[in-house]
Amino acid sequence: MAKIPRDVIDEVRNSVDIVDVIGRYVQLKKAGKSFTGLCPFHDEQTPSFSVNQEKQYYHCFGCGRSGNVFQFLMDYQHIGFVEAVAAVAKDAGITLPDQYTNTGSEQSSATPVNSETGQLLNLHEKAAQLYHHLLVNTPAGEAGLRYLTKRGTSRELIDQFQLGFAPDKEILKAYCDQQKIDYQILRKSGLFVEDQEGKLHDRFRGRVIYPIKNRRGQVIAFSGRLLNTADTDLPKYLNSPETPIFNKRRTLFNFDVARKAVRQDGKLYLFEGFMDVISAFGAGVQSGIASMGTSFTEEQVSIIRRIAPQLNICYDGDSAGQNAIDRAIKLVEGQQTGNMQVRVVQLPAGIDPDEYVQQYGPEKFRNYLASQEETTVDFYLRFLRNGHNLKNQSELINYLDQVLKVIARVSAPLEQDMYLGKLAEEFSLDKAALMSQLTQLRSQLGIKTSTPGQNYQRQASQQRVPATAQQPSVKVSRTELAEQMLLYYMLHSQEAWAHVTAEDGFHFVHEKYQTLYLLAASYFTEHGDYSVADFLNYLGEDELRTTLSQVEQLNVNPAIQMAVIDDCMRIIMHQTPLADQIGQVKKELNEASALNNNELVMQLTVKLVNLLKKQQQYKAEETN
Repeated sequence: MAKIPRDVIDEVRNSVDIVDVIGRYVQLKKAGKSFTGLCPFHDEQTPSFSVNQEKQYYHCFGCGRSGNVFQFLMDYQHIGFVEAVAAVAKDAGITLPDQYTNTGSEQSSATPVNSETGQLLNLHEKAAQLYHHLLVNTPAGEAGLRYLTKRGTSRELIDQFQLGFAPDKEILKAYCDQQKIDYQILRKSGLFVEDQEGKLHDRFRGRVIYPIKNRRGQVIAFSGRLLNTADTDLPKYLNSPETPIFNKRRTLFNFDVARKAVRQDGKLYLFEGFMDVISAFGAGVQSGIASMGTSFTEEQVSIIRRIAPQLNICYDGDSAGQNAIDRAIKLVEGQQTGNMQVRVVQLPAGIDPDEYVQQYGPEKFRNYLASQEETTVDFYLRFLRNGHNLKNQSELINYLDQVLKVIARVSAPLEQDMYLGKLAEEFSLDKAALMSQLTQLRSQLGIKTSTPGQNYQRQASQQRVPATAQQPSVKVSRTELAEQMLLYYMLHSQEAWAHVTAEDGFHFVHEKYQTLYLLAASYFTEHGDYSVADFLNYLGEDELRTTLSQVEQLNVNPAIQMAVIDDCMRIIMHQTPLADQIGQVKKELNEASALNNNELVMQLTVKLVNLLKKQQQYKAEETN
């Protein structure tokens, strides 16, 4: 495979906005000239991940990860450079010639097709294609097609979600034998069941097949819905077991599509089942997801909160659905460290989203979702009534105690006041008495009480001062700060570059800045203008990328002032040769002593003392 030319790489990189690309994976918020969010490369509660839109690079002050749009995709998706370029090109609508994208060279994906992961992904894609073909093109799939059509699933939706059918016979195993796929890969794929003799048999038989994809849209598992559920003890739904490429706790159905769609209105819809997601998609709600037939997990919450400003939990309206909503809310709020809002959209009892779409149509479904959003507190005001006879005074008191514990965790005083007003009006209670009870509960729960005035001042302060990525307080020496500033100006100004390089024997004190300086010299011989994103791509080591990102984060006056350049050079040049000078004088002093040249010894001693005094002076300045 031919190496991708530099001009092609530049064209692809410049065709997208790094904020748009990273924003699909990380929930970013505008903060001054940059965008900030929770770092996707390490766990944190305070955002330290910064994306610079102007210079098209990212940097995390927490873990030090830095780079341009290609580096982000390489680190986030664990892919190679060529695959990252190809992904960005595809996003930008740029077609790369085949000679640059064929696998097999150093630039290829981090998971080449001949690796175990690559082979498993390839096998799952072939299986998905086979199941889909059987469903839509063969008599063997007619039963599955009738089932889906009866449920209102259009051919467009069948193709969109690559739905398939597995007949009640050994179809996939025979296909894999024909393709001569490695036996160990088949065993690890989860697509087969192994008998006592070591023979493999199709896991999915007589089932409608729902492909499960990772965040990149690659098939990693399947879920099968049994068609004939009568006179059988087989499970109605059967999922792939966990494999090297499938972790059900970290996987969400349709997440690859929903994470892009959520950018339209900032809302992600959590449904109970795959068909709910598919029906909602057909009704125009593309940001729907579902967990993997098991309880909602902490890992899934962590994935969601990185990309979604708001999560709408949309489960069935029956008792089981309400209990599931309760569990989901508690899980999300227990994991909540960001600013993601949680809302509930509860459908009428006895109907799920799929059935609602079939009965009332897409437009009414969309309107229902938009008009029936409620806060989690509103949900609990209703949910906690279950099992209580509110006409009984004792049970009413118990209900109010439970509800007030929920309201106690509401931080906004006006919102608290609104809920207390509802309770006071419905049950003919004294609102002041409810407030007194609430204050006691907040004290017992260790929740600080803020007055409306304090809350306003806090919000006003937050609006006046934009949030920025959390930057650790790292104290650098006077010399290193001069090095950072000088390097910044040299990279951004040809005049500054020429001024510094005209100084014979100039070099930086610290090796990392000297290395960047030398690499920049090489970079400028190949490129006309300086681009942070391009230079980050030019650098081969993560440590150097981090150092460059730290330099670019400096809050310096963009206007070049030669007096500042000279000051930086003076600090660096005075500090740099000082140790060398002291070493040289000491060497000469030893030689003079060996020759018994007392006059020279005296002169060199005075010179050494003066140099040592100057060194101490610089050290004193460094600490001030």
